[in-house]
Amino acid sequence: MAENPHVLVIVQNLPVPLDRRVWLECQALTAAGYEVSVICPRGPGDPSRSTIEGVHLYKYRPAPEAHGVLGYLVEFVYSWVRTALLSRRVWRRRPFDAIQACNPPDTYWALARWWKRRGVAFVFDQHDLNPELFLSRFGEPEGMSGRLQLWGLRWLERRTYATADHVISTNESYKRIAIDRGGFAPDDVTVVRSGPDTTVMRPVHRPESSPPPGRHTLAYLGIMGPQDGVDTVLHVMDELVHRRGRTDVQATLMGFGDCLRDLQELSRDLDLDDLVTFTGRVGPAAIAQHLSAAAVGLCPDQKTPLNDVSTMNKTMEYMAYAVPSVSFDLAETRVSGGDSCLYVPSGDIQAFADAVERLLDDPDLRFDLARRARRRVSLSLDWKPQSVAYVRVYDQLLRADRAAAASDGAEAYVDLGDELEFRAFVLGRGPVPEVEPVPEDRAVGA
Repeated sequence: MAENPHVLVIVQNLPVPLDRRVWLECQALTAAGYEVSVICPRGPGDPSRSTIEGVHLYKYRPAPEAHGVLGYLVEFVYSWVRTALLSRRVWRRRPFDAIQACNPPDTYWALARWWKRRGVAFVFDQHDLNPELFLSRFGEPEGMSGRLQLWGLRWLERRTYATADHVISTNESYKRIAIDRGGFAPDDVTVVRSGPDTTVMRPVHRPESSPPPGRHTLAYLGIMGPQDGVDTVLHVMDELVHRRGRTDVQATLMGFGDCLRDLQELSRDLDLDDLVTFTGRVGPAAIAQHLSAAAVGLCPDQKTPLNDVSTMNKTMEYMAYAVPSVSFDLAETRVSGGDSCLYVPSGDIQAFADAVERLLDDPDLRFDLARRARRRVSLSLDWKPQSVAYVRVYDQLLRADRAAAASDGAEAYVDLGDELEFRAFVLGRGPVPEVEPVPEDRAVGA
């Protein structure tokens, strides 16, 4: 065993460090003394080879945008071949002791089997349930083509489970599936939630030179795919502005995906272009600024076989920035959000708009949920204990005896322990009504 074990992480659906979960994992491993290499697609302007904070990044030109079954097949084969070739380059620089494949897709088990012949361990970091993703997007297939596609996804998942030495699940729902469907013993599946690093993700003050906001901002952060329901945000805005006559609301949508152009066209069709901003891909600094200015976070993912059991990162990221949120009622979103969110029946636009209005018109409720959100994410969902569980997987798998990563903390831009200052910050995100301040009675927590 090498003095410092080497872990190769494979990601196909996002570049790193843009993929925040994977980047936190890489940082946790390097802080614990591991060497880490990552193979992923290139983002705009990314170099093919770089080292960031000790993590070695190997990137390939992404496949053309996929359309239809053949397009996805070409994308998977192309990405697999490019990854396989880069894995040989990583090995020549320094042999690795473990491969971690982050799905989707569930195709890298075959590459892992090839490397396992050289004694490399395989860890499956399961971010999505691909059979459930198919059912959520297309429903139960009726034709032969659809049934074959679903069968293929289930077969790939079984092969991945059969190859893996250990599974990392994002929540308890996914862990149960790995045990029931994958046949794993409970000790061979570790839950590592996608919690934010709340020492870094925390509210920041608006620059002193900027004018006070004239409108409340509704924020969305995340991927914009068919299963994400981002069109709900636009329909809610249409209801608030054109049906209910509100002039004090705007929306900022951060992210990208297959539906981005369709959403921009829908915004124009609904005459919302002056009130809706699409930022596209954004980095940590821009996210901090936008979410620190947001009055309400929106979770429009509808109840589907996939969404109901998936952990929505956006929910916890809103919480980290003390943003109260409105969500369709999903099982795992309730696990994350607890009593810091307002939940409405899935697909009910009127109820969603009602909940948003309730928050906008009730500053006391908005402040109370913001306080609960920040406290809950800091005390229960923070990345630090998740990083300990994550590193322990490799310590046990590779028999490494080393300490887990420790956080040094970060500057607190907003004093989260001063209730009066925190309340002023939360209510200062939009037009401020005349309200009496609440006496300081307890710390908010950071």
